[in-house]
Amino acid sequence: MTWLRSLLYTTVLFLSVPVHATAVLLVAPFGHRASYRVAVNWAEVNLWLLDKLCGLRFEVEGREHIPAAPCILYWKHESVFETMAGALLFPPQTWVVKRELMWVPFFGWGLAALRPIAINRQARRRAVRQVIEQGRQRLADGLFVVIYPEGTRVRPGHERRFGISGAALAKSAGVPIVPVAHNAGDFWPRRSFLKAPGVIKVVIGPPIDTAERSHEEITRLGREWIETTMDRISPARQARGTAARALAE
Repeated sequence: MTWLRSLLYTTVLFLSVPVHATAVLLVAPFGHRASYRVAVNWAEVNLWLLDKLCGLRFEVEGREHIPAAPCILYWKHESVFETMAGALLFPPQTWVVKRELMWVPFFGWGLAALRPIAINRQARRRAVRQVIEQGRQRLADGLFVVIYPEGTRVRPGHERRFGISGAALAKSAGVPIVPVAHNAGDFWPRRSFLKAPGVIKVVIGPPIDTAERSHEEITRLGREWIETTMDRISPARQARGTAARALAE
């Protein structure tokens, strides 16, 4: 039944994109707040359906760490889940995304109305400057800025090198970074329509002060907190660690 429920959910998810994207565009003349409210509704509907159809829900630890003022959010990137959950857990926000997403019919058109920072990942230095310049403006406008420091979704139990754009923006704007870890990839991995029932754990970490730290130290602290937390909450990480210890013995 898992595959049938997953297929039904995935079908509804895909159908919801053009509907909500069109609504985002229709209310765009009324300002960002109106468009963003539609995007939040999209996340609410799909996470509710994820629970009802697939038996997959989530619980949150560390809500007390969410700052009142806009900051940088460092999210672990393993699934589609975090793009929805972030909208429900944090105040209004925008995202650093690859520019190719802007070209996706309906999804990209709706996303463009939500003021993302769309970068060319191949233009490394120019992309960092763009994140700093546009990110500072978004923060000044009262938006949190979401950055997936690994740059792309990774398989459960794995990690990639963290980019420095988040640290550079935080340092330049004088705001902290709040790291967020979750184990959604253990239930809803990338490039898979299967959603296993269970409870996704989302952990919001304490803000990382950036004032007296270098870009490298800020990035290292964010990565270490996320990876250490992943070792605690991710079954895939725990299985990988057990296998590594068995090989070493």
